[in-house]
Amino acid sequence: MVIDRLRPPVGVLEIADRLEQHGFEVWCVGGAIRDALLGHPHLDWDLATSAKPADVQRLFGHRKTIPVGLEFGTVGVLDSQGVMHEVTTFRRDVRTDGRHAEVEFGVSLDEDLARRDFTINAVAFSPRRHEVRDPFGGQSDLQARIVRAVGDPDARMREDRLRALRGIRFAARFDFEIEPATLRAIEASAPFLGRLSPERVKQELDKTMAQIDRPSAALRIWQSSGAFNTLLPELAAAAPSALTAPDFAAKPGRARRPARRTIRFAALLASLTPADAGAVMRRLRASRHEIQTVVNLVSLWHTIGREMTIALTSGEPPDSIVRRWVSTIGRLQVGEFTRLANALWEADRAQGRPAPAARSISSAYRRMQRSAFSDPIDLGALVVDGDDLRRAGIPPGPVLGKILQALLAAVIEEPHRNTTDWLLQEARRRHADASRDTGDGGRT
Repeated sequence: MVIDRLRPPVGVLEIADRLEQHGFEVWCVGGAIRDALLGHPHLDWDLATSAKPADVQRLFGHRKTIPVGLEFGTVGVLDSQGVMHEVTTFRRDVRTDGRHAEVEFGVSLDEDLARRDFTINAVAFSPRRHEVRDPFGGQSDLQARIVRAVGDPDARMREDRLRALRGIRFAARFDFEIEPATLRAIEASAPFLGRLSPERVKQELDKTMAQIDRPSAALRIWQSSGAFNTLLPELAAAAPSALTAPDFAAKPGRARRPARRTIRFAALLASLTPADAGAVMRRLRASRHEIQTVVNLVSLWHTIGREMTIALTSGEPPDSIVRRWVSTIGRLQVGEFTRLANALWEADRAQGRPAPAARSISSAYRRMQRSAFSDPIDLGALVVDGDDLRRAGIPPGPVLGKILQALLAAVIEEPHRNTTDWLLQEARRRHADASRDTGDGGRT
């Protein structure tokens, strides 16, 4: 590791200089130090200081400070570019219930580092003295590619149960091993993870889906450690393909986009029923939009996934089948659904199960995209509507709706039928048939 990699932005140096000019000790800490030592870019440079929150607010003024967590000693300070950096007073935990901690200020840097979760996150850097403080061997663990708890692993997990999930994520994100005693502490902590709020669990899963190239590396440990059993029992016995499917749904850079993160959730939950998938997302307090998107994608997969798998494995499906798929999926969801389907097929292929070839999937996607923007595949694309049918003598009611759906199915099969003359003639014929069957003029 070379200390030259530790180059805080100018705004961070300005904040540190101001604090030190007023007699306060200040160090850069946290994920930025870890990532810089690994050679990874990191924008969130935070500082730890001997200054109390009131001191920080007084030095930088109310226009440059945000009280993001005063009870925990944290003040957000805006640098000269308007970027916020968290400045936190040296602290130690005096009481904790595994979810919330009560902290005490006025301690040393080493005491502050001792309360952190893992050694790789307990390295500090003084930008003025160009000095690294590493009392727990975090640099050595970075070189050895190990996630190790600071001090007693069991004590660290009891202090904050979220640390078990964070340790899993760090190991998967950096392709590190979890040190055996730390892994045992994570497994021992699993039955108590229910104390975490759903929002914290969802945030951890969001980061897993957004930051990690292959989320299955973390999801497998969630399963083997018992975390799923406590938090999401629907996935406790998930098949390997279900855990690996999110790996194929997006690449790491793009996965930061919420739409792609949502597709990864849909891929993870696609083996469940749509109702169970929705229940999982609601339990995680996901947004209404995200719940609807995941449930819709999973429902579509259960509706046409098997048919598409068989058709694309067997050969080139006819245009009428492609149009019907697009009609079921919806014009604007073709891209999302294809990414989900491709991820599930890739996961099947990785497990040695039959799946459509990449060339067949790509060809089908291009055909569906063309169909979505050129073919009449929904009711709005028909050249007649309910008003036209009523003027043609078909009374409003359930039968009229069924006739419209039948007309759409006929047009999807053969688009050239989408003319006023053909559709009205076919509508009258179907209405007459319905009237004979019901004997009441087709109103029921």
